[in-house]
Amino acid sequence: MSWGTELWDQFDNLEKHTQWGIDILEKYIKFVKERTEIELSYAKQLRNLSKKYQPKKNSKEEEEYRYTACQAFLSTLNEMNDYAGQHEVISENLSSQITAGLARYVQELKQERKSHFHDGRKAQQHIETCWKQLESSKRRFERDCKEAERAQQHFEKMDADINVTKADVEKARQQAQLRHQMAEDSKADYSSILQKFNHEQHEYYYTHIPTIFQQIQEMEERRIVRLGESMKTYAEVDRQVTPIIGKCLDGIVKAAEAIDQKNDSQLVIEAYKSGFEPPGDIEFEDYTQPMKRTVSENSLSNSRGEGKAEPKFGGKAKGKLWPFIKKNKGSTPEDFSNLPPEQRRKKLQQKVDEINRDIQKEVDQRDAITKMKDVYLKNPQMGDPASLDHKLTEVSQNIEKLRLEAQKFEAWLAEVEGRLPARGEQARRQSGLYDAQSTPPVNNCAQARESPDGSYTEEQSQESAVKVPAMDFDDEFDDEEPLPAIGTCRALYTFDGQNEGTISVVEGETLYVIEEDKGDGWTRIRRSEDEEGYVPTSYVEVYLDKNAKVCVTAGEAGRTVSRVPRALPAAPHLSLL
Repeated sequence: MSWGTELWDQFDNLEKHTQWGIDILEKYIKFVKERTEIELSYAKQLRNLSKKYQPKKNSKEEEEYRYTACQAFLSTLNEMNDYAGQHEVISENLSSQITAGLARYVQELKQERKSHFHDGRKAQQHIETCWKQLESSKRRFERDCKEAERAQQHFEKMDADINVTKADVEKARQQAQLRHQMAEDSKADYSSILQKFNHEQHEYYYTHIPTIFQQIQEMEERRIVRLGESMKTYAEVDRQVTPIIGKCLDGIVKAAEAIDQKNDSQLVIEAYKSGFEPPGDIEFEDYTQPMKRTVSENSLSNSRGEGKAEPKFGGKAKGKLWPFIKKNKGSTPEDFSNLPPEQRRKKLQQKVDEINRDIQKEVDQRDAITKMKDVYLKNPQMGDPASLDHKLTEVSQNIEKLRLEAQKFEAWLAEVEGRLPARGEQARRQSGLYDAQSTPPVNNCAQARESPDGSYTEEQSQESAVKVPAMDFDDEFDDEEPLPAIGTCRALYTFDGQNEGTISVVEGETLYVIEEDKGDGWTRIRRSEDEEGYVPTSYVEVYLDKNAKVCVTAGEAGRTVSRVPRALPAAPHLSLL
């Protein structure tokens, strides 16, 4: 099967076919180029996607990645980044192993094809030239034969005519002989050219064209083989990165299998545990017996009886100094006293650990400076030892400052840890079963709830909220008649009353109650005639007099009071509802 013998007369069709083959090759190169661009674009989009969902440094998102599910997601993002890298490898290999090589091959193929068809056209032109020569000699031979025949006929006519002179007859005879000789010469020339043409034609159809067409056939077959090899390489490039892509996917699966829901649940407990205990049982209040309750502003008994709360004061409106009047919004106390005990303990522990790490860094720096100073003392040419004294002093001062700060936070930490009693002790405190007190205690039922920003607000109960009418509060207490004591209370914890209207108490101290909790989480107490103020209800245990025994019920404690402060100091023994 050879194009030279089977397609000896299809020169033009072979020229078109080989050009089509080159077009196919160029189309495949364009296809691979577009695939490389797609791979690069895909890899870029994957990297941008992975980067977009990466946690930002020093942000709240970074803290979320303590959970195993978030860690698995982070591993997925990292694996997708590696996955994108493999697509970049695919693009690079396709470009280097296929596109570049095929582009060079196409140029070589075009040159080779041009050379072969140039040789074919040259052979065609040669055989056409020979054919023209043959036709020319043939026409000349035919013309000379006809001229010789006419000259012979003219001679015979002149020879037969008696009126023609002998000289004219001789002239006609010589002319006939000349024409006949010319015809013989043309015949010999035609015969020679014919033989030559036949030889050239045989060479053309049996030697030159078969050779040229065979070379074109081999060129075309090489093109086909090269295209097939490129397709294999195309598949192999993908297959080479498949194991690595499989490892990326295995990494995602492994990260997913490492998710520990129990561990995440424990982390939630550690993050939000307040350290409070649930409240104890609420005592039954028998309203069938006559009770004397101190009537004051926002009394819930008045709201039930009269439909609204009305302040009852002698003479003028009773002023009240709320402890949150001068609250610094947005600021966090240094000792984290605004947090529940468990969260406060964690924050203090983190602070202590952070300070200890800073101390260790300063100590390492001091040791290094000391060693350098010793080297300078032994080798004065290396440096002046006195030049390090200032730095050494500065580092020592930093260490001393950090140690003092660590002691301060450790003291707060010890205070918090000391305030966290056992569960039995807390339950006993909440139930109010103290043998030292003969009067049965009243459970302080006002509970607070932690808001998302770490502050506390009261829980809304199912009962309708009591609307407190707005009134002008007078900051002057000196001219007002002091309120009578309605009971006593014992401080369960120390409270530093730093805000206006509050009073400081010491754990275990006994004071007088002059106004019970109205649902805002604060109780008004008195130490002496001239020293009174508000303390968090959860920090004291109230014992009302028998003649004025009042308990803030669960329904009352659940009511929302519009003046409840955003952040109440919460005692460790109460739980957030």
